[in-house]
This record gives sequence, structure tokens and C-alpha cells, in this order.
Amino acid sequence: MNVLVMTTRRSEQAFNQILEILKESNIKYSVAETLSASDAEWGKFVITLGEDSDILRTLHQAVDLGIPVLGVNETDSESFLTEVGLSQLRPAIKQITKGKYTIEEAKTLSVKTDGDTVPPAVNEAAIFSHRSATLLEYTLKVDGEEIWTDSSDGVIISTPTGSTAYAMSAGGPMILTQANVLAIVSVNSLDNTRRPLIVPDDAVIRIENLASRMHCEVIIDGLYRSKINETVEIHRSPNPAKLIRLPKPSPTAERMAKKVLVSRDLLSMPPSAKLMLKTLEYEGPLSRKEILEKTMLPDRTASLALSILLERGLVKRKSSLKDTREKVYYTS
Repeated sequence: MNVLVMTTRRSEQAFNQILEILKESNIKYSVAETLSASDAEWGKFVITLGEDSDILRTLHQAVDLGIPVLGVNETDSESFLTEVGLSQLRPAIKQITKGKYTIEEAKTLSVKTDGDTVPPAVNEAAIFSHRSATLLEYTLKVDGEEIWTDSSDGVIISTPTGSTAYAMSAGGPMILTQANVLAIVSVNSLDNTRRPLIVPDDAVIRIENLASRMHCEVIIDGLYRSKINETVEIHRSPNPAKLIRLPKPSPTAERMAKKVLVSRDLLSMPPSAKLMLKTLEYEGPLSRKEILEKTMLPDRTASLALSILLERGLVKRKSSLKDTREKVYYTS
């Protein structure tokens, strides 16, 4: 069996431990910074160490190549995209070599901004003003039919996998991964009657007539930003994201239960805290300076949001590996 291992910005010690486990298991491996078609032909699957943001970065490359990804968390905490903690990787590899695993095919989104294609979205495509908490106006069309014209902070188009991510914090529904639907969620709409919209996953979604004081952007999975001049067109991609899943008792129910507890906390939080939490989920760990740069929140607002997240145990802090005098923040 041949396995690809993505380089990581996480712990070098944890990364080397993965390589040692593969050696002990007599598995050939190749370390890669990026994935190519030849990599996909050589390797049976890809191992990525880190949190959901790291798995998403790998999936953005793996989707079009059709190669499955095994997400490994440095700790034993689980997320929707990481499948196993580092301490359990050795028995997990044994299960995989014996064929005791399944491949989950998660729906992805094909996104075009003004006709230009951007990376596929595994969780969501979110349309916002360049500056956070800045109102934007837009028209939503589904299969050519105008559904609404809205004024809000933004709009999120989510896959079932992404329904428990950013969309959920904005009031969207939880959707089982096998459901053939997409969710459209308006974020802090001025229309109090505006509710999330569920559409068939073969629908073509267009966001038109965008207007805001700042330029607008489409944000793919919280990682990739592209400026929008006029329109965004979104539909289901023919290529799914493939995730290796190991036999577990009702993993979906367990993960959703954890998300419900977090969502209860989110309901009573200010938008700044929600934005910061999602930024840390996708891009953490981050220093305070990096949080300010990525969220573009005022210093005082960011301090309040950070204190709320720390107090509720949703975010933790630790010393930076690069500079022990500096603290970095990450989701717990």
C-alpha cells in the first residue's frame, strides 16, 4: 500500500510520529506539499495532520484528483473532517490495511465569480462585504427564478457537510451528509421573516445585483477569497470530496450533538464572537495580531469577543511554538 502524507504547519514531532507509524506498518509513503495527478495514481489515500482547516486545504487539491483523505488530529478530539486522533493512528492504519473502512463522498460546490472558476467548496461558499458587519444588498435566483432581494451581512450557500459549520452559527439547519440538498442562509438579514432556504442539490444558484459600501467577496470554506464585481454562480460539483471513515458507533449523531451544544452558546453571542470563532476554526491557531488582521474587527470589539469565547471554553490559548512569549488562540 502506498500512502501520501501532506506536509504540515502543525507540530513537527507529531508529523514525524506519523511517518514512524507508517514505517512500522511496512507502508510505503511519500511526503508532499501539493498534490498532482501522478501522486493520485501512486497513492491509495492521503494523510493530513491537523484540524478541519488543514483537512480542507488538502481536500481542495484532492477533490478533482479523486483521492481519499484521512484526517488525523494531533489531539484525540474529533471534528467533522478529522477521523482519528494521533494516539489511535496505529490501530487505525491496521484497520485500513485490512480493508475495514469506508469512503464517505461529501458533496462539493462549483463556484464561479463573474465567470471565473475558484476552488471547489467542501463546506460553503459565503458572500460578504470585504469589511465585516457591513451591510450588502443582493438578489437570489434559483434555476433562473428570483427568490428574494435581501439586505444583510451576507449569504451562505452550504453543502450538507458544511451545514454544521458557518451556516449553523448563522441559524441554518443541520443536514445529514447523504441528503441531496443545499442550504441557503441569509446572515443577520434586516428582514426578520427571512428564513434559511433548502434547495435540491442539482439547482443552479445565482447571487446578482450586489451592492455594498465596500467591495464584495466570495469566501470558500473560510480559506480562499475572491473579489466579486457582479455575479456569483454556484452549483453542485460532479467531483465529491472523499473522506476515509472508520467503523464507529453512530459517529454522525455524536458529532451533531456536540455541534448543538456549541450552537446554543452561539445564539447568545454577539456577531463579532461568532465571526472570531469561525475564523479560528478555519485558520487557527492564530495570534491576537493575526485575529485582528483576518477578522478586521476593531481592537476593543475583538478583545470583548475573545474574552467571551475564552470564558465559555470555546477557545483556548497556548504559547506559540515560534515565540514562547506570544500566545496563540485555537478552538477547543
